[in-house]
Amino acid sequence: GAELRLRQEWILGVGGVRVLRALDIHPSVWHANEGHAAFMMVERVREMTSNGIPFDEAVSAVRATSVFTTHTPVPAGHDSFTQEQMDKCTGTQWKAMHESRERVLGLGHHPVHDHGVFHMTAAAIRLSRRVNGVSELHGSVARDIWKDLWPERLAADVPISHVTNGVHLATWMAPMIMRLLDEHFGPGWGARRDDPGLWDGVLSLDDAALWGVHESLQRNLFNFMRGEARRKWRDEWTDAAHLVGAGTLQNAGTLTLGFARRFATYKRADLIFRDEDRLCRIVTDARRPVQIIFAGKAHPADEDGKRMLQRIYSYAGDARFAGRIAFLEDYQLRSAHYLVQGVDLWLNLPRVPMEASGTSGMKAALNGIPQLGTTDGWWAEGFTGENGWSIPVAPDGSDADTLDVEHVYDMLENEVVPLFYERDERGVPCGWLRMMKEAMRIAGRDFTARRMMEDYARRFYVPSMLSDEEGDDPPTA
Repeated sequence: GAELRLRQEWILGVGGVRVLRALDIHPSVWHANEGHAAFMMVERVREMTSNGIPFDEAVSAVRATSVFTTHTPVPAGHDSFTQEQMDKCTGTQWKAMHESRERVLGLGHHPVHDHGVFHMTAAAIRLSRRVNGVSELHGSVARDIWKDLWPERLAADVPISHVTNGVHLATWMAPMIMRLLDEHFGPGWGARRDDPGLWDGVLSLDDAALWGVHESLQRNLFNFMRGEARRKWRDEWTDAAHLVGAGTLQNAGTLTLGFARRFATYKRADLIFRDEDRLCRIVTDARRPVQIIFAGKAHPADEDGKRMLQRIYSYAGDARFAGRIAFLEDYQLRSAHYLVQGVDLWLNLPRVPMEASGTSGMKAALNGIPQLGTTDGWWAEGFTGENGWSIPVAPDGSDADTLDVEHVYDMLENEVVPLFYERDERGVPCGWLRMMKEAMRIAGRDFTARRMMEDYARRFYVPSMLSDEEGDDPPTA
């Protein structure tokens, strides 16, 4: 419950600071990811005030060396606690700040919502000079969500910026893709990966060589899935229908869509089943079939997410789909590698603008996997028109689910499937490969963890270390 979360966040924030102090580690800049870590900032205020520094001066000093990243527009992702819960957990810690209880608890005050509670994200924003969302679109959404902390301003003038997330190239790019790039660029290409011109060179990869690597990666995926099914059949399963649902009837060479992520309702894993008959016709087409692999888990407390997962699982065993729908159980790092390296197309259908960033599509793109997705999160800035398909944002007041899934069906039937199955005399889909190369080029150039860390260092960490006062723009509410 709430009290348990409060204690966990108190240990994370306060305990984290005290562990670092005990280890004689003194950071120049403190970076909190999401409001759950806000007590880290409160504890540093307490340290200073306990040493005789006035409360307002301590707050300013903590702000000067704090960076805060908000990760979600979902209200449930932002914790708040009553004053009674705060008193029960923190005891009289606020007294050590030599300031009134009201002013200390006021650090977590939200001027519109949750009156009389300590709002963790509001506290983190109030105690951080530099605040950001995790994609360009999410930065705009975050400014609108938190504009009440600056009531005299328009949302566009709220001092929240963005740093788009990225993924670790060496972790997610398949070794076979790396070896292909070694042959193409030379073995030292990794030292030049900050050069945009390097990634432009991906467009000249040999079609047959890239397709051969992709086919090998896809065979690895299906071998892995069959191995997992064989193990579960031996150790757990008693119903043969499980074998069908695990993807044992799927095969390499068929257009394969991947959908793997946390089963939150806004991610709409089951959206593609809205018109079951139409989807059935798409996946069971005798000449140009399509198959879909789902994977992921629901949060234990998310009952709606768990029901969505159960629906997907039931479709995987539905004979109407002829084994073309699979659900990969026990989704973890190893299976994620196989999926983002071995499918043909990544499917990402969050309800706009609920996906702050999303990184699964970046991981797939590093392996040359295009994406079909809604214009949300990273895809709103990553889509070029040549690295996948982007579903236009539904007009305000419309039924977004209905419009979005119609776009999905239309794109699959009229663009995706024909392009994938159009082959040259060698059996190579040259048009599809142009899209694969563009996916890899954009992901490698713009959406790696290295680029993300450079952005944080240049725009946030170094200015904080240099005590750059520019941009100190605290909330006024």
